[in-house]
Amino acid sequence: MLVACASRPTGVLQPVAASPSASQVAMLVATTRGRADKPGEMFSGERALTPNFAEITVSVPPDSARKAGEVSWPRKLPPNPATDFATVKAQEIDRPAAENWLSRSVRKSPDRSVLVFIHGFNNHFEDAVFRFAQIVHDSGAHSVPVLATWPSRGSLLAYGYDRESTNYTRNAVENLFQYLARDPQVKEVSILAHSMGNWLALESLRQMAIRNDGLPSKFKNVMLAAPDVDVDVFRSQIIDMGKQRPRFTLFVSRDDRALAVSRRVWGNVSRLGAIDPEQSPYKEEMAANDITVIDLTKVKAGDRLHHSKFAESPEIVQLIGARLSSGQALTDSRLGLGDHIVAATAGAAHTVGAAAGLVASAPLAVVDQNTRQNYAHHVETLGMSVSGGGSSRTAANNCNAKVPGTKDCPQ
Repeated sequence: MLVACASRPTGVLQPVAASPSASQVAMLVATTRGRADKPGEMFSGERALTPNFAEITVSVPPDSARKAGEVSWPRKLPPNPATDFATVKAQEIDRPAAENWLSRSVRKSPDRSVLVFIHGFNNHFEDAVFRFAQIVHDSGAHSVPVLATWPSRGSLLAYGYDRESTNYTRNAVENLFQYLARDPQVKEVSILAHSMGNWLALESLRQMAIRNDGLPSKFKNVMLAAPDVDVDVFRSQIIDMGKQRPRFTLFVSRDDRALAVSRRVWGNVSRLGAIDPEQSPYKEEMAANDITVIDLTKVKAGDRLHHSKFAESPEIVQLIGARLSSGQALTDSRLGLGDHIVAATAGAAHTVGAAAGLVASAPLAVVDQNTRQNYAHHVETLGMSVSGGGSSRTAANNCNAKVPGTKDCPQ
């Protein structure tokens, strides 16, 4: 893993000419990082005395050159926009220009919504920029992208520095949230945080709630992906936010190796992103606080640490975008995670589309209770049977799709 990171070129944010075959993601950046000395890096892992702002447009290569969920890092400079993630615009701006950029972009958006992304531990500035561009592009979300990035030194050995940098950035992120709450142009705000970035997101929301005696109703969704947060601290943060809260969605994975290490560092107290949501007391506490939990333990995507499944699983990231764009929660009382994937893949050719959705959602039926409960209905709709009463061809198809509950499949 370290060799792979070391082979990556630096200075990838140096703008290049756009390619007509590539897509573009324009984002606003708000950061407490200091300015970088090297061209093409823009911001370093050191702390700035005051927040900085930038406008960045990332070029994403066409689908024929990459898989959804992947960041196609350039192997050499300058990057080739036809095959690599590249930057076509990267300009540092002042606060008034940042406010103008946000106002213009929100007015052009279909629902006047904003998506704020807060990255995790061990991220260089360009890591956060390209990852957010990938999430926005692959999710298809219509929201205006705002990257809130904090001073991470991008080193496995800088865990303590990174954690203190999130504390250092709390006021800046709260100020960003306060501005979005005040801006009449912004009708809806969603927040997506990853890993250690969840601590920053939760603390900033907690501060805002205490200062304002609650959170604004326009804050609709808060998505906590693999949160590196002490479960006991999270419990108190939720209480401090009060009764009026956004819809919280928690992405967990019990095989997350990064969080296993973090647990040992923090005194063997469970990390929120690695809990078993079916076990007490977590099951009861999440239900009592109306927190949706999506268990990704069985989803095979992401790096070897299993710490970035939310962004690297095409189905998950597309689900996030589809639900944000429709202004709905990620799941509801009747539909499970796999159900939404079935709906997303079913096209004009209903049977073919729904069958593709069943194949995609089969692994999720193992981990998502609502999907398990509705899975048999989807199969029956297509004339299939998971009880063994169907034809041998149906049984073989179920085995190939790894449909849960299918018997007599070769091991």
